[in-house]
Amino acid sequence: MKTIGRFVLASVVSVTVLWGCSDLTEPDFNNPSITEVTEDPTRPAIISVATGLLIGTRVDAARTNGYISLLGIIGRESYNFDGADPRFVTQMLSGPLTNNAPRFGGNLWASPYRNIQNANLLLDAVDQIGTDPTAGFSATEKEAIRGFAKTIQALDFLTVVNTRDTNCGCAIDTQDGIFEPAPEATKSEVFAHIVSLLDEAKNHLESGGGSFPFPLSPGFAGFDSPSSFLTFNRALKARVDVYMMNYNQALQSLGESFINAGGSLDLGVYQAYSTGPGDITNELFDPGETRNIRAHPSVATDAELKTNGSPDDRFTRKVQTISPRTFLDLTSDLGFQLYASNQASVPIIRNEELILLRAEANIGLGNLGPAEADINLIRATSGGLPAVTLSTAQQALDQLLYEKQYSLLFEGGHRWIDMRRYGRLDQLPLDMPGWPPPHPAFPIPIAEVNARN
Repeated sequence: MKTIGRFVLASVVSVTVLWGCSDLTEPDFNNPSITEVTEDPTRPAIISVATGLLIGTRVDAARTNGYISLLGIIGRESYNFDGADPRFVTQMLSGPLTNNAPRFGGNLWASPYRNIQNANLLLDAVDQIGTDPTAGFSATEKEAIRGFAKTIQALDFLTVVNTRDTNCGCAIDTQDGIFEPAPEATKSEVFAHIVSLLDEAKNHLESGGGSFPFPLSPGFAGFDSPSSFLTFNRALKARVDVYMMNYNQALQSLGESFINAGGSLDLGVYQAYSTGPGDITNELFDPGETRNIRAHPSVATDAELKTNGSPDDRFTRKVQTISPRTFLDLTSDLGFQLYASNQASVPIIRNEELILLRAEANIGLGNLGPAEADINLIRATSGGLPAVTLSTAQQALDQLLYEKQYSLLFEGGHRWIDMRRYGRLDQLPLDMPGWPPPHPAFPIPIAEVNARN
């Protein structure tokens, strides 16, 4: 985020017990304090917090122990052969996930909630400040900020529920409960809250005028006005609709998104990284023959072949053969090449996923013809593969899950999430005899558990 890398959020006391360290929580005397936002909010302070939400929602995405990496390991997309920390194997693959270590089982909890609470502070400040655009914000600017903040909150809640699933114990009442834990919510309640946030944000964005009063990161290029950002909001809504099996609603949300069957499959919204002062880099970039981050061997063996006998283009585009390496009896000679530098962007959601979500919704509704058309579009355009004929709902779902595996490989934990949603975690490789099936969920962090006891 070259344009916003130096904005740092102030530390806040959140609704739940939020532990773990992050440079986002360190005080920065060149940027506004909490009192400048909560007690007498100013336009510059609010802009800094709004911009900082993009930093907060990005912070765990592309770390070596972050969202894409850890979900990729559990979903058998990837390995991490870090000799300094065998827990990438002993916890993520072979053993129970413990909740007392923020790097592993207790991960991907504190940062999303911290960002959700910062968005609450932003929304409260926007309500307080006046409508004089020289010192405050116009009515349309306020609506744009509200729509932006609630969309980012929904994205952070999605991280929490995707990692915890039915082991939720999540809090959605993040306005109160500062001095005691907020009530626990079920998975269905969290999803309903996400839908509510996205729909509220839609209404705000529709009244948000022609531009945001603050810069968005380069990853939002083309989606950096309230109207274009709304298509991103609807894309996220479509993903959630499919997760909730609300297939008719998913088709409606997709129709309001940026889906484009004739457009670039890479069209979308991304997390941006840079080596600029105060910014962070993409740690999933791991070059060289002895790299730690490796593709799971099944990614090669499961790839379909094109008519000329070569593998699916999505495999050859994203994975390369490197020197084999063995770690704790696991071996891989495959490395990822989809992140070409430590400044490479990471997708939040792309057109390719939207087309496959439309196929998934149509399969759920029994509309195999439209689903077949979308699946074959992706197979030809992204994979270079011949067309398939979908005769039954089961065959269609099997094919869809294959397409999503390779189209979305190592960019958002989709394989683990999708296989869990369809009760197929036991179909993922076990790697070693006697190992348990892949973890179905991350545990609730021990600090949160203790606070509730």
